[in-house]
Amino acid sequence: MTETFPALNPPVPDDLESLTLGAEEELHVVDLATRELVPRAPEVLDRLNPEHFSAELHRSVVETNTPVSPTLDGLRAGILARRRAAITVAESLGLGLVAAGTVPLVDLDSLQVTPTTRYRRMLNEYQMLVREQLICGAQVHVGVPDRDEAVSVAQRVAPALPLLLALSASSPFWLGEDSGYASARALIWTRWPTAGDGGALHSAEEFDMLVNDLIASGTISDPKMVYFDVRPSAHVPTVELRVTDACPDVDTVVLLAGLFRALVRRSLQEHRAGKPLPPPRPPLHRAAMWRAARSGLEGDLLDLPRSPVAVPAALAVEHLVGELRPHLEALGDWEQVFDLSVRALSRGSSASRQRRALARRGRVADVVDLLVAETRGGAAGLLQDDLAAPNRLSPYSATGDEAFPDGVTREYTAIVPVLTALGATGLRQREDARDEEQRANGVTFSVAGEAATRLFPFDLVPRMVPATDWAALQDGLIQRVRALNAFLTDVYDGRQIVADGIVPEWVIDGSPELRASGALAPRPGVRAQVAGVDLVRNTDGEWRVLEDNLRVPSGIAYAMQNRRLTESILPELPRPAHLISVEDTPRLLKEALLAAAGPAAGDDPALVVLSQGPDDSAWFEHRMLAEAMGVPVVRSTELFVDEGRAYRLRDGKRYPVDVIYLRMGEDSLVHSPGADGMPLGPSLVAALHAGSVTLANALGNGIGDDKAVYAYVSRMIEYYLGEKPLLADVPTYLCGLPDQRAEVLSRLNELVCKPVDGYGGDRIVIGPHATADELDALRRQIRTAPHRWVAQELVRLSTHPVFDGHQLAPRHVDLRAFVFTGAESLVAPAALTRVAPAGSMIVNSSRGGGSKDTWLLSAGGK
Repeated sequence: MTETFPALNPPVPDDLESLTLGAEEELHVVDLATRELVPRAPEVLDRLNPEHFSAELHRSVVETNTPVSPTLDGLRAGILARRRAAITVAESLGLGLVAAGTVPLVDLDSLQVTPTTRYRRMLNEYQMLVREQLICGAQVHVGVPDRDEAVSVAQRVAPALPLLLALSASSPFWLGEDSGYASARALIWTRWPTAGDGGALHSAEEFDMLVNDLIASGTISDPKMVYFDVRPSAHVPTVELRVTDACPDVDTVVLLAGLFRALVRRSLQEHRAGKPLPPPRPPLHRAAMWRAARSGLEGDLLDLPRSPVAVPAALAVEHLVGELRPHLEALGDWEQVFDLSVRALSRGSSASRQRRALARRGRVADVVDLLVAETRGGAAGLLQDDLAAPNRLSPYSATGDEAFPDGVTREYTAIVPVLTALGATGLRQREDARDEEQRANGVTFSVAGEAATRLFPFDLVPRMVPATDWAALQDGLIQRVRALNAFLTDVYDGRQIVADGIVPEWVIDGSPELRASGALAPRPGVRAQVAGVDLVRNTDGEWRVLEDNLRVPSGIAYAMQNRRLTESILPELPRPAHLISVEDTPRLLKEALLAAAGPAAGDDPALVVLSQGPDDSAWFEHRMLAEAMGVPVVRSTELFVDEGRAYRLRDGKRYPVDVIYLRMGEDSLVHSPGADGMPLGPSLVAALHAGSVTLANALGNGIGDDKAVYAYVSRMIEYYLGEKPLLADVPTYLCGLPDQRAEVLSRLNELVCKPVDGYGGDRIVIGPHATADELDALRRQIRTAPHRWVAQELVRLSTHPVFDGHQLAPRHVDLRAFVFTGAESLVAPAALTRVAPAGSMIVNSSRGGGSKDTWLLSAGGK
């Protein structure tokens, strides 16, 4: 709202090619630690040149103004120079600057207006409008020294303003919530009494009379408070565009400037030719502006003045650029504006990018981080994309990458051309289709502490496991699970492995997952009918086991659903000849579970899936697997035990239950109510001990997941099976052993430390990525309870390409494979690839990770 822009050199009136440019940017000030908007702009401004930087209505905003430039390149350089200077100062104070219409994290009570007489008077008069004016815009100036011409231009460019607003849309969030709009700023801005279209005016004299009348009415106090969408500047010889959001991407501001200057040139030409002003249609113009604020570039826009019928945003933008081509060419801007427009359409609006950032992990702070990075990126020279082919996707090169280590690997040569041909725009459209299908099918998971569920994160680029790798992995996985089943049986019986000195007794007795209930299994045999084994591939292509999951492993249904999603939204991807189908997975799972039934079950055992219901984080998986196996999914309130026999109660009838596929934790099971209103746990444990029902997996299996037990699995394989391990482990140190603890404490900054009972990346400390304070806290914990911690050598995980919204980028991945054990063990034909977020090695979905469709390849095809 300030007017600090320097006077533009007036162009020669008849020389339409010399229209000069300038820009003012309003930048939010955020705390880099809390990501909140903070009233610390004065601290930044105190260290900046007041000729180029100024205060705004709120103390949380810094305003910049560029030098005058005859070219778009000069304008870009000016914007970057101003941003660079301001960001350098801000970051030295622990602050970040954000060029966007709004920022999501705002505390209204802590934000005050700049204490000038003018701004205090505005606060007194406009109240809520001023208090909530926590928005930032980008204003573009084009030199038009003749004020009569400037008034005419302001009206002639009006039909194109909705498209410029859509291109700039960067404010989807307002006061911590998704507004549902691409530009919430546009809605907030229109509350001012002088915002919007200035109406039909035919001369500078009429414009000045209108301004004087507004001042006389008491509505405004000075000409600077005329907030028309486009206006003759109140203090410099320009036409000023005021309708657009501030834009984190500098190239978007340059695109807006190029289009606006071409519009000004066309309008001047029409004015000088005596062409009548376009007939005003205020309601339709308001509707077009509303639609642009609502949809941005991701929906339909009104293509005025051509037609009131809404068309896709890309088509409307392409029409505008095409119409302006003669003027862009005359100004020397055609190639640059065309390239920038294609890039803008391929990337989508900033609003869309912000929503994708939130969707990945559900953290509003990630949105602020994205905006800070994009605002800083241009100024630091970090986001200079190739404008020659802005929509194409290109393979990168990364050491240890599974698809692009140095060129494209053989397995990916068929799919890469399809992905690059779709381009960023095409893949974003497929992401939209993915989200719609997941919502329709309820493919969600929940995170502790969050009321709402999230869509299960799924990346579009499938991962391939070569046939030779998969064959070797299957043999090693079966071997490992056989040994672990033997260990679980031994632990809850004679502990012969301890007596023979293979596993120290303290490792077992000190495990938080050692449960007395584990000894109640009625007969020796299989305790883990379903095992999940997490594998990682290092940068040398070697596979290692990272963790074992024998308690309640999840992910089977998500692995299947990922394949179905790929087939639905990317049907054109060529499938390898020997791609293993996932559709046989439910049958194989059911066979393994039914094989666990005891002798009392007879020839037709009854199987149910026991879940906590919609409150469970994996409720989608429970429902999908039960449906695919053709068995009921039940809650504890549908089960009861009568005379030592388990039953399911439905519609007043009871049905015997022989096998319960347990998809809830033991603690939850023990305390859950049964159908008779009594706690289900004690009676169910009695039935389990009597052998009339089987729980799959068995109670007490969590000890097999223990990170200290993990260190002995290779020795278990040799002890129980008499075989050499086929799969390597990650070298592991037990802090409960004094010599190993001493080495761990001396190398904390090199190792990965884990609590022995951690799940889902919980409390993991990656030494090379940890701060000094984090390492110091970890050191104290290990010294206090050493037996509760292990440390592992850092594995340089392989990466795999993901589509990050505008390009292919490497991310760390792991692989969860599933082993089903009934009469014999077999590896499920569905595996789940999990993807770590950018800059992280932790893949768990609750920690911001994603997933992929995993293409397991067979040498002979299945």
